[in-house]
Amino acid sequence: MQRQTTMLKKEDVKRKWYVIDAQDKPLGRLASEIAEVLTGKNKVTYTPNVDCGDYVIVLNVKGVKLTGNKLETKNYYNHSQFSGGLRTRSAKTMIENYPVEMFERAVWGMLPKGRLGRQIYKKLFVYEGNEHPHSAQKPELLDVKL
Repeated sequence: MQRQTTMLKKEDVKRKWYVIDAQDKPLGRLASEIAEVLTGKNKVTYTPNVDCGDYVIVLNVKGVKLTGNKLETKNYYNHSQFSGGLRTRSAKTMIENYPVEMFERAVWGMLPKGRLGRQIYKKLFVYEGNEHPHSAQKPELLDVKL
């Protein structure tokens, strides 16, 4: 008897909501765990060409940690496409003034690029503080061991 691989259809996907507390957790390691949950790679029914991941709510991103000397040496770049339009911000500036953007950039870098990646990215909700407006979805606390 031959077994067949289960290929999930987008109508058959069952999604859950998870809450993750980012306080005192390393940025990159936490972002890779979140990317795995968003893409659905932690499920048995993972299908590469279908968005089969879960929704993730991340709280307390202002308290995320950077290891080593990254606070002083790591830079984030934006360019306006005009000459002289390069803007550079250090990780210290980002974590103080734009912690949500910094965390979203870290997760976005670990997601697939293209149409499917943009669809997956929309299931990520990041908040600076401890409050979120998604209590109606009854999210479960996801304990990430780093």
